[in-house]
Amino acid sequence: MVRGHGFGLSATARLALVQRLARRREGQDAQRAADGRGFSSIQNLRDWGLVQEGMVALGIESPFFRAHEGRAGAHSLIGNRDVINFGSYDYLGLNGDPRLHQAAAAAMARYGISASASRVVSGERPVHGALEAALARHYGAEAALAFVSGHATNVTVIGHLMGPRDVIVHDAAIHNSAAEGAKLSGARRVTFPHNDARAAERELAAARRGAARALLVVEGHYSMDGDVPDLAAFVAMARKHDAWLMVDDAHGLGVVGATGLGAFEAAGVDPAEVDIWMGTLSKTLCACGGYITGRADLIDWMRHTVPGFVYSVGLAPPLAASALTALEVMRAEPWRVAKLQANAALFRDLCRARGFDTGASAGLGIVPVVLGSSVRAVRVSAALLERGVNALPIIFPAVPEKAARLRFFISAEHEEKDIRDAVAALAAANDGISPADLAG
Repeated sequence: MVRGHGFGLSATARLALVQRLARRREGQDAQRAADGRGFSSIQNLRDWGLVQEGMVALGIESPFFRAHEGRAGAHSLIGNRDVINFGSYDYLGLNGDPRLHQAAAAAMARYGISASASRVVSGERPVHGALEAALARHYGAEAALAFVSGHATNVTVIGHLMGPRDVIVHDAAIHNSAAEGAKLSGARRVTFPHNDARAAERELAAARRGAARALLVVEGHYSMDGDVPDLAAFVAMARKHDAWLMVDDAHGLGVVGATGLGAFEAAGVDPAEVDIWMGTLSKTLCACGGYITGRADLIDWMRHTVPGFVYSVGLAPPLAASALTALEVMRAEPWRVAKLQANAALFRDLCRARGFDTGASAGLGIVPVVLGSSVRAVRVSAALLERGVNALPIIFPAVPEKAARLRFFISAEHEEKDIRDAVAALAAANDGISPADLAG
């Protein structure tokens, strides 16, 4: 099996599974070595193959890439059957809003579907500037820059901003995109225990002395755990230790704060105190892409030099237009945020009342239900779908094996009945998993 991974099985069941897979692998590896064209020398590829074979041997169908035959909102159509959906980032229920559709259609009619080239060369459209100006105003920043991918935004911005003589201090639970950007930069990477501001300051103070520049990176709403940082403490430590503070608020916008403005609203912090705000257009803003905001000189430099912007096609105009409209609707209709937060708190509290572990979730938009093994998480997800509820498992290696979970993304579009029905279905699905189901 994959090193360090037991799928939550007993020692006896794990040994039997390993022996079956090893015998199967012997013949496959011999054949691939003979033809000389395989990629079996890539250890991670071999590990992934073993995970897949283990799922087959245990009779587990993959829960990933489920086809949705319609808009995936609070409800969705999977296998031509209506299900309550907790697998989408549509926090404020705007993905089906006709105002966003109209804005996208108007932009498409005027500018076409694609920007057709890098904005540096020939892809600039006025709607890009309008979106960036609105994002800059939202964060009290001088300027903003929009990218075609949220993941690529963190990778290219952090990778371009920092260098080998610098240090990047970040939360251990930071998103993969920020971690990949830190690797790309060549800077020294220092992690601190999740959401531990005191530990973060100790690490930053120790690392800062030997570094030319320092970047402190946190999230405004952590996507795996649904908790929020003490943003005021991170602002203070960044200033004290001469570091830049970057906040990935991808899951915070529209979710965190009394009116959903983001992590700064919840913390009572002037957003201008954060050096770089990063976010995505694919969640509350119902489009696709990413953005950063900050000082005008930083943004102008990035606009002309950062590889993920200069050498990439510009954001599609219909997406820019729909994201801009979503931002306007979010600010004009704070009732959506209030309903989202009420739904999430209800879901979290009902789960806890049933004895489920929801970790440190703040009950704002993301509620994890920690089940303790990858096999249980996958089997409960499948059993839930049979009961008309779509919720995806997060399993090893994305999280430690003992922290395998289902992750529920809540929406303002969910009704109270959806919430109560889903928690009842979750309890029934979990109770229906027998020891034999976990042994394979």
